[in-house]
Amino acid sequence: MSILPRDELLKGVSERETISRILDLSEGAIKNWQTSLSDFLSPRVLQEAKSVLNKLTEVNYLSWGGYLQAERCRLAISRADFPLEQQEVSLSLLDIAGNFLFDPVTHRDFLGAILSTGIVRDKVGDITVLGERGAQVIVVPEIVDFLCMSLNQVRTVSVKTRLIDLSDLKIRPPKTKEINTVEASLRLDAIASAGFALSRSKMSDAITAGDVRVNWKEITQPSHNIVTGDLISMRGKGRLEIGTVEITKKQRYRVQLTRFT
Repeated sequence: MSILPRDELLKGVSERETISRILDLSEGAIKNWQTSLSDFLSPRVLQEAKSVLNKLTEVNYLSWGGYLQAERCRLAISRADFPLEQQEVSLSLLDIAGNFLFDPVTHRDFLGAILSTGIVRDKVGDITVLGERGAQVIVVPEIVDFLCMSLNQVRTVSVKTRLIDLSDLKIRPPKTKEINTVEASLRLDAIASAGFALSRSKMSDAITAGDVRVNWKEITQPSHNIVTGDLISMRGKGRLEIGTVEITKKQRYRVQLTRFT
């Protein structure tokens, strides 16, 4: 029997199946007095999970993906009176080494090679591509041995997959650029156009094509209004964080943006 008001908590939730599993973990943590761990969650699902967990006074939670800017994270969930630390979120780091000088590869290539072994996406965290040398990938510990044996080729290149220490993770801090723009409205196409330095028509096309997300949720309406604190991400272009929004004397909007690339 459920000890949480599941129907109420799941009301209006878009990722219902995944959030239901998070509630299962929460109930397990409460009943068993032990920390429960989720698999890796996408930023959108993680945001929704946190929103639901914030409604529960019975549990404490911590998200961690191996480094501060990690997109994909695991959730550790415990009883409210149990403190949580990052080391309780079990993670492993794999090095995928090969000579990609004559066959350049992308994040998608490494992810595809991993998934082709039969591993599901939820077991894989962030992937850092190291140029012609290969990549590093954060995974759940239970798939390490399997991938070390099974992952031996990415595209046309033979690779060696091995476990390395998390302290050897090579992370490039994102570059940031401060942008100020004055717009007639707070429409998504107008603000994103200024932030990503694209024409309004190209940005509208990208939005309707599903290439733009606001707070990790796909938005296909160029007229969608943004607000302070929103995070706009665009495939291949990075992210925009919406800062202060002020109204000018001419009733236009002065918007401060931070672009991450």
